[in-house]
Amino acid sequence: MDAEFTRLYASTGQPSIAPERLLRATLLMILYSIRSERQLMEQMNYNLLFRWFVGLEMGDAVWDVTVFTKNRERLIAAAISQKLLESVLVEARAHDLLSVEHLTVDRTLIQAWSSARSFKEKSDPPKPGSGSGYKGEVLLRDKVASATDPDARLYKKATANKSVPAY
Repeated sequence: MDAEFTRLYASTGQPSIAPERLLRATLLMILYSIRSERQLMEQMNYNLLFRWFVGLEMGDAVWDVTVFTKNRERLIAAAISQKLLESVLVEARAHDLLSVEHLTVDRTLIQAWSSARSFKEKSDPPKPGSGSGYKGEVLLRDKVASATDPDARLYKKATANKSVPAY
């Protein structure tokens, strides 16, 4: 994909962020559920693993948030991320790494990008015995819903943990 990336480099003005680095940083946002570009830049300031993955040396300055956002928008407009994912799928198919038979996902690990503060009381909570808990127990996620992301629910993996918006 080098030819695709080369076309995205700006030839005038300030030096742009390399498209490969933008894609890697965006992938970090997705994999680590980082909610904003500002949080990502903060993480890259002190997380050596993130710096290594993106391709920044220890002494390199982390990008400004607005510069990152503008460059990422340029990357999305060029649909290069879609082409990258398609090429990953082609390579995975060539090595027989894909299967349509079974997919297992621990859904409590997929955090929603909604705020816990967006959850409001439902107008029609389920009656006792018809909730989503054990033997129809009505749980917190049955009583509240997110105003910003209706598909998100409140989940927790253990009794001692706090509930988080997740899918």
